[in-house]
Amino acid sequence: MAKRKSAPDPIHPFDSMHGVETSGLIPAGDLITGHSSDKHVTAYYGVAPSILRSLVELWLDTAPAHPIERYSFIDIGAGKGRAILVASELPFRQVIGIELNPSMADIAQRNVDHWIDTHAADPTALPHAPVRLVEQDALEFDFPRTPCIAFMFHPFEAPLMRKLLTRMESQFAHRPGDLDILYVNAECASVFDRNPAFTRLWFGKVAMSAEDHAADLEAIAQQRDYGSTGDEECAIYRYVGRGTTARAA
Repeated sequence: MAKRKSAPDPIHPFDSMHGVETSGLIPAGDLITGHSSDKHVTAYYGVAPSILRSLVELWLDTAPAHPIERYSFIDIGAGKGRAILVASELPFRQVIGIELNPSMADIAQRNVDHWIDTHAADPTALPHAPVRLVEQDALEFDFPRTPCIAFMFHPFEAPLMRKLLTRMESQFAHRPGDLDILYVNAECASVFDRNPAFTRLWFGKVAMSAEDHAADLEAIAQQRDYGSTGDEECAIYRYVGRGTTARAA
């Protein structure tokens, strides 16, 4: 009996509009690289563009220490690169994606190259922030000397999150207030809440647009492990340093 072919992954409207490849859900078991961090990685799934844009607006309402134009946007666990493409449409100083998995990094780089070439060839295209992809372990990444926003769509579990916060502290120890974190699907929020160097600025549900929710439902229908409620539990944190008292939202 012939084996039934699996249905192709639904294409997200963002991909159709821009000619990139960021769709699909890839289980964590299919992202094994042989790296010591493999047992703590999570599945790949591109963030809903409307979630990211709304979360940035919520962040702007927290009275950041600097104008958005001074911040470097750093995507920890960039996957296929959807978040860095969306973020580049906003007036950040620069946008950087960090991805450990070589196959995912290759896809993300192709998407970035296409994004840059397409914008350069279109005289009507709106300006976008400089964007690049780095294939690297996020736990070894050196953050820019600019104010930074670290974006995460639940890239890994608590053991790695604790190590990441330790690295963040070591690099921003003399720059309290210069690092903010936008965290989507904030399953490891307690790791931040237990660390006195970080303060919670906001926590709650962020709704998807109707278009993103329809695409989400279509993608989720292809498998059994995940559901879609039309929103994501998100959190915003700020690095304030040790010994600093700040009120959580």
